Amino acid sequence: MAYLAVHISPDDFALPAFFGLAYPYLLLLNIIMIIIWAMLLRFEALISLVIILLGVNHLFNYIQLFHNKGDKAGTFSIMSYNVRMFNYFEGKKGAVSQKNIFDFVKSRKPDILCMQEFLVTGGASQAQVLVNTATGIKYNSHVKLLGSGKSRYYGIATFTRFPIVRKGEITHPHSSSITLYTDVLIGKDTVRIYNNYLQSFRLRNIERSFVEEMAAQDQETITEMKSISVSLKKGFINRSLQAQKVKDNIKRSPYPVIVAGDFNDTPVSYAYSKIRRGLNDSFVNSGYGAGFTYRGNYPPNRIDYVLYDKSLTNSNFEIFKHKYSDHYPIMAWFKIKG
Repeated sequence: MAYLAVHISPDDFALPAFFGLAYPYLLLLNIIMIIIWAMLLRFEALISLVIILLGVNHLFNYIQLFHNKGDKAGTFSIMSYNVRMFNYFEGKKGAVSQKNIFDFVKSRKPDILCMQEFLVTGGASQAQVLVNTATGIKYNSHVKLLGSGKSRYYGIATFTRFPIVRKGEITHPHSSSITLYTDVLIGKDTVRIYNNYLQSFRLRNIERSFVEEMAAQDQETITEMKSISVSLKKGFINRSLQAQKVKDNIKRSPYPVIVAGDFNDTPVSYAYSKIRRGLNDSFVNSGYGAGFTYRGNYPPNRIDYVLYDKSLTNSNFEIFKHKYSDHYPIMAWFKIKG
């Protein structure tokens, strides 16, 4: 059922999408069953083994066993980071988180920085001032913000050391989701950078942890679980439609593309498979270990990406396990093929 999630649009049939979301945990369960059956010398171990092998490509979208680390000389770097509004709603902790995030960016000095759930006071013009001042790096910016009251604005922002030759956006109606595309001049070549924040599941109003929700049996929890399933289904459907719009724009790009951001969906999903088609995944190419990028109240998963087309060479990919947000920052290094 999970394997069907990448082929069937949730708008047509949503059930496989739920199994796709649970894929890493279904995988773990099958591995445990292989061990148990093998210890009992039972042939049923082959059933789980065959099931895993049928989707081995999905396995490697989550886990890389070998570190294909390359030479960073002559490369340019791109970082994607959902900063969760710098934890603004957690009081003093928010100011500490913002400083930690910008100190981290300053230490890594990405040539291109894609931020989602970016929060700033004063509007888009202040976003560039904020980042340049906090990091000491001179960035050009492409920012799209929505109002949140008291002169505070949130949205997504792309910052780049390279000259920007064109800016554009893909609108996702009836949603706070945003996609920006920014054409940057790298040497003599133009590369189009997509910065995505696709539809979230909107589960943050539910305060209980996932384990508590699954373990409790009272009526209130059952109602909450129904609410969760409705939110999940809406998220799957909206992202599938948004992914189609993003993919249509990518197909029309006159330049090589890098597609980064928070997809809010896993590698075993229709949205990811739709956008990735024809592109490479930098984690799969040069990452190492488990690719989980989300570390919030719900089970860890991989929902942040840096994809790229075949006219680029990817040499490195890293996930930085810093707990300044509910997402880990990710970073990839590229060269333009001559």
